[in-house]
Amino acid sequence: MTMLQIEKLKDFIELDDAIAIAERQTEACMEALGDKFKPSHSTGNFYPKAENVEWTNGLWTGEINVMYELTGKQEFKQKALEHVGDFKFRIDEGISIDNHDMGFLYSPSCVAAYILYGSEDGKTSALKAADYLISRFQEKGQFIQAWGDIGKAENYRLIIDCLMNIPLLFWATKVSGRPRYRKVALAHFNTSIQCILRLDNSTYHTYYFDPDTGRPTFGATHQGNRNDSAWTRGQAWGIYGSALAYRYTHSGKALDVFQRTLDYFLAHLPDSVIPFWDFDFTDGSTESKDSSALAIAICGMMEMSRHLKDQDLWTKALKLLGELYRKCAAKSPKESNGQLLHGVYCRKTPTNDARNRGVDECNTWGDYFYVEALMRARNPEWMAYW
Repeated sequence: MTMLQIEKLKDFIELDDAIAIAERQTEACMEALGDKFKPSHSTGNFYPKAENVEWTNGLWTGEINVMYELTGKQEFKQKALEHVGDFKFRIDEGISIDNHDMGFLYSPSCVAAYILYGSEDGKTSALKAADYLISRFQEKGQFIQAWGDIGKAENYRLIIDCLMNIPLLFWATKVSGRPRYRKVALAHFNTSIQCILRLDNSTYHTYYFDPDTGRPTFGATHQGNRNDSAWTRGQAWGIYGSALAYRYTHSGKALDVFQRTLDYFLAHLPDSVIPFWDFDFTDGSTESKDSSALAIAICGMMEMSRHLKDQDLWTKALKLLGELYRKCAAKSPKESNGQLLHGVYCRKTPTNDARNRGVDECNTWGDYFYVEALMRARNPEWMAYW
């Protein structure tokens, strides 16, 4: 089954050109970085060399894995397997893991290595990462704590991004046979959607809980414009995270969250299609766009269209991908060694507690989800590493 005949892809995106350019961009970055990693975001659209210490590093390895699947080139496989050793060392030694981001780190790197290459080190490391992730689960409140020292009141919260981490737990139950991982994943998903999804279908970035009772207390933001705004990338995490939850559960609850978060996202896109970094901003604003949010949403749409056999949803995703390619993809290594221009890590405003970081730059997750979307466009039956 294909969601769209290949000869009609050209009506929406110049896919062969996009993949060829993306391949060249990955190769250029591999050459520039050597045995190091992309940091979370570029500087002047170029990534410097970085150690494997950020929550984003697995997405660089994921980009390489996708390129291997798209091209079959052994250089990509070799580099991805080299990275597995680095991720094994990181989880074995507990380096920079004081957070919930084990899925972002280990799904596109080590789970992928196990799926694609049969790497036992990949499997072992990913299971160890899943063990650490469930160690952050708070029985009082039924959620995985996002950041910081476990149990402290100022850290007693979840964030919407974690919807992309819990697929690691579904996978862990599948390969280990141990139900605890799945139980935690389901509990966290249910708690999240009860708290972060607003009546107007927008989402909170983060939600706090009372550490003594586990009672949800209030929603807030860290990277959005203000507590009650809809942070664009957070909304995209809701779209893709609920689509992945649907893959593992086929629950009506996950489908409902997907439809509601997507409806809000699409209804608030500006005329240019590329969203601003927060949905407070729209046509005429001088604020920066966030191309990465659109890439994430497209992948979620493609994931769900695969399960629902929804041709209209698939076509919408392809149209958006075409716009993303034409308006935001880096077209030459001389322009950038990243994939997707015009992303935002976080933006400081008078109404949030963020700091300016990676504003109008490439970012690692934008690059990864863009090439994942290209992979999905090439093969609608492709199974993502999440």
